[in-house]
Formats: sequence, structure tokens, C-alpha cells
Amino acid sequence: MDGTVLDTWFPAPQLIDSTTDSVDHKQPDNGTRRLWGRELSARMIALISLDEDRMVEQVAVRTRIADLQAPPLDAHDVYLRLHLISHRLVAPGQINMSQAMSLLSDVVWTNKGPSTPQNFELVRARLRTRGLIHVYAIDRLPRMVDYVVPDHVRIAEAERVRLGAHLAPGTTVQREGFVSHNSGSLGPCKIEGRLSSGVTLGEGCQVGLSAIIMAERQADGSRRPLQVGRDCTFGVSSGLIGMNVGDDCHIGTKVILEKDLTIYDVERDQLIPGSQLENRSGWSLNTEAEHPEPVVRGLS
Repeated sequence: MDGTVLDTWFPAPQLIDSTTDSVDHKQPDNGTRRLWGRELSARMIALISLDEDRMVEQVAVRTRIADLQAPPLDAHDVYLRLHLISHRLVAPGQINMSQAMSLLSDVVWTNKGPSTPQNFELVRARLRTRGLIHVYAIDRLPRMVDYVVPDHVRIAEAERVRLGAHLAPGTTVQREGFVSHNSGSLGPCKIEGRLSSGVTLGEGCQVGLSAIIMAERQADGSRRPLQVGRDCTFGVSSGLIGMNVGDDCHIGTKVILEKDLTIYDVERDQLIPGSQLENRSGWSLNTEAEHPEPVVRGLS
């Protein structure tokens, strides 16, 4: 037990007004402090434990973030931000998540709780006295549903939605869909493809099987926010990379739209770069037998 933070669960995170919030003189304006028994309810005290088999101590903490536009300070701070997004208290892209992943440790996620990868086979041997051990992943982020279960959503495969995903009511994530942290839907959507971190879908979007919507990675490793408007559809194995698009846009099967993609504009009878579709609404992009390039229709 070296003090490494494996995870932090915030069952009821809150956004507060610092001008009206009651003052906790023990709590720093920004950061995390450990809570002791006299500060906790009996139910919370029951959650405090020392798991010698996993070599993990479970403690109670209180975390406060003074400015959500400032970068995260530590792992507790990152987990609180992820919870705020998955609890729908903030939308993806509204808070600063730069360098967040660098503050987290690699974790072995199991049905007996998180553990460190170091000496895990020894941990596994100890845990076998409690029954069969299921290892879900070795990663820095856990499944969302182990920490937050939003209402009025459907998730066919829990492994494919990370903590920090934002799923609006009415959203369905099919078995082959994937939603990363700091991404998701702002209204009812059907997701059967992959959303990288930094992506937000407007209401009524449908992302087809094996489609990918990927935000551009910045110099610091984080992704530049990518916004998709309302009622957009993405065909099977299609994609959108590093571009914002407006409402009522359609990308056909096996078409990957990037800024430097050469496409044929039917209305103007000329070739244009894909960047000219950025932030535009009401167009469709498909392959057509008469043209070697993808064909866009509906641009005004």
C-alpha cells in the first residue's frame, strides 16, 4: 500500500455556488482531504475497510474543485470530473480534462474490486478463496456502470462505455458501440459505432455499425472538442475525423470524412476539400458509381 489512488467513487456529486455554500473550515478550497469517523454516517462508515487480499485500503474522502476550467490536480480530482459528466451535471467539453489520463494509474479491474498490476498473480491467489476472479480490463478508466447508472438509457455491453461518458435520456449503445470518457450524447441517440473522447452528438443522431467519430488529438495529448449537430446519420464503417458538422448531415457507408478529403460537389460541379463541409448543415456524402470521389449533395 503505497498511497496510489486506484479509483474514487462519488455517489452524489454536486455543483455548488461558492458564494452561498456553507463553509467547511477543514476543507481546502481546491483539493481532497480524508474524512474521519465522526464526519460520516453509519452507512458510510460501513464502507471503510482494509482489504489485505488486494492490499488496498478503502477510505472516505471529500474532494472540492474551485474552478472546473482549471486542469485537474490529482486522481481524486479527475474522478470527480468524470462523475460530474456521467451524472449529466456537466456536458462533455464544458470542463477542463487536459492531462487527466496522465494523473491516473493503470489498474486491474476485477469483480472483487480494483487492484494494482504489480504482483497481481499473488493477489489473484489470495482472492481465489472468495471464488472465481474475473478480470474485466487492465486500463486507467473503469466501466461507467460500476460507478454511475444513468436513467432511461440502454447499454448492451457494459465494457464499452467508460466512466466519464455522457448518455442523455433515450440513448442506446448497442453491443458494438463504444463511448469514451468526456464524450457522448446530448439527446436521444443510437450508437453502434465508436466515439472517441471529446465527441458530442446532438439529439437524434444515429452512428452505424463500425462507424467512428474521432476528435483531433492536441499537442498535450487531449482531444480537441468535436461537435455533431442534431439528426445526423453515419453509415456502416463510415467516419468523421477532426471536424464539426451541423444538423441533418448524412455520411454514407464506408465514407471517412476528413478536412483534406477530396469530394465532388454536385451543385457546383467541382471538386472541393472536405473542410468546406465543416459546421455546415443539411448535406449528404455518399459514394456514387459515376464518380471516383465521394459525392456531396445539399450544399447551398
